[in-house]
Amino acid sequence: MKKLTTLLAATALASMMATAAWSKTLVYCSEASPEGFDPGLYTGGQTFDATSRTVYNRLVEFKHGGTEVEPGLAESWEVSADGKEYTFKLRKGVKFQTTDFFTPTRELNADDVIFSFERQYKADNAWNKYVAGASWEYFAGMGFPDLIEKIEKVDDLTVKFVLKRPEAPFIANLGMDFASILSKEYADKLAADGKMELLNQQPLGTGPFTFVAYQTDAAIRYKANPDYWAGKQPVDDLVFAITTDAAVRAQKLKAGECHIMAYPNAADVAELKKDENLTVLEQEGLNVAYLAYNTLVPPFDKVEVRKALNMAVNRQAIVDAVFQGAATVAKNPIPPTMWSYNNAVEDDKYDPEAAKKMLEEAGAAGLKMKIWAMPVARPYMLNARRAAELMQADLAKIGVEAEIVSYEWAEYLKLSSAKDRDGAAILGWTGDNGDPDNFLDTLLGCDAVGGNNRAQWCNKEFDDLMTKAKETADIAERTKLYEEAQVIFKREAPWNTLDHSLVVVPMSKKVSGFKMDPLGIHRFDGVDIAE
Repeated sequence: MKKLTTLLAATALASMMATAAWSKTLVYCSEASPEGFDPGLYTGGQTFDATSRTVYNRLVEFKHGGTEVEPGLAESWEVSADGKEYTFKLRKGVKFQTTDFFTPTRELNADDVIFSFERQYKADNAWNKYVAGASWEYFAGMGFPDLIEKIEKVDDLTVKFVLKRPEAPFIANLGMDFASILSKEYADKLAADGKMELLNQQPLGTGPFTFVAYQTDAAIRYKANPDYWAGKQPVDDLVFAITTDAAVRAQKLKAGECHIMAYPNAADVAELKKDENLTVLEQEGLNVAYLAYNTLVPPFDKVEVRKALNMAVNRQAIVDAVFQGAATVAKNPIPPTMWSYNNAVEDDKYDPEAAKKMLEEAGAAGLKMKIWAMPVARPYMLNARRAAELMQADLAKIGVEAEIVSYEWAEYLKLSSAKDRDGAAILGWTGDNGDPDNFLDTLLGCDAVGGNNRAQWCNKEFDDLMTKAKETADIAERTKLYEEAQVIFKREAPWNTLDHSLVVVPMSKKVSGFKMDPLGIHRFDGVDIAE
């Protein structure tokens, strides 16, 4: 069956590339299929690579390879003295992509911006539930529904966001994937035709690449957008060759079947570095991997149980086995490269005897639980199954019977966010904007319960600190608040913090212009390949 699946994927890829035989084509071996093509609906990095960073733009963008914000679809903006009003001046003459399925009749205007955001929080908006189970997880988890008072159209090229309170990271947040700008004209046509679901299947934006076709679980094809406001891309065609097995991705790269690959196995990196036809880029990741306990479900609602389980797991052994030295054990929910990291926090020590005693005292001796293991490689966790097996063995030493479960990636993300989820789930995060709020509040705030907050942990003391930190623009004050929040997090232990990893991107030496991104995304604008 595996050989048949591989053959079908190869056939689909060859078919997609056939029409691009005489053009300059860049092939990227991606690690997983996108969950869909509307970035507002999802949180997965593989989905953002395939949607928001190829097809779409945002009002502001992050400079390629960094976290500094620069103008995007908004050429400029102004902030009121009280920090509650943000007025954006849109670029003139920005065109939406022309595709086989839609031909725009107008350029970008304020209506598109308002549509792109209002659909995510207005329950009476026709697009709020156009996909079954739509929760707008990112938008909601960051507290945007309670933050935005209104969005006003000042004129065709001017949009004003009126907030209920000051929000220090607001501009940076608008550079994130969920804030991508869609075409209202295209959405209106789909609604009129009774085909609203196609917004999530046939994307159309203002970005550097135009969507052409998707062969499910095999390949995605794009072509360079000839009308891109920042200029046509160096390559004519871009192909995502979806290849879930890291070893197969490495084989394809070495064979020249793809030019860039995602997330190699740690064991393969040394061999890839020896290949004279390849370049291997490395960078400290702005990331964290963790095991999230469901704090709403007994006995994980007891901090003593969570602490005991943390002490039972040898995280250094996980780092050694999964990353072979290309990662460090995590103690905080933010990476040490991020400002406000609290190095004074005392980590949970590996102590099986103490863990067993604490578990017994908490009345949880003989606990049976599930460990959820991600089915795909992510930068922060290259092999969740192996990590889960090591945890399973460690927990057995203190009398805990752990069953390892997994699901298809999109299903895993959906099910792991449920408030009644059983057991503990391996997950992780790569920062989206370089701000601590993007980790601490997005993953652990009360607004994110039932979404990005997979621990379902709502702690008022912690949440109040998050609110205070967002309401002040003073970096020194924000730093103190985030440092204090990390102390509370460690005391309450909603997660077992696992690792911060080194991120590796191998590519053909024919590739130029590709930059590693601290935000963990793969961008192909500005990337070229030698003939």
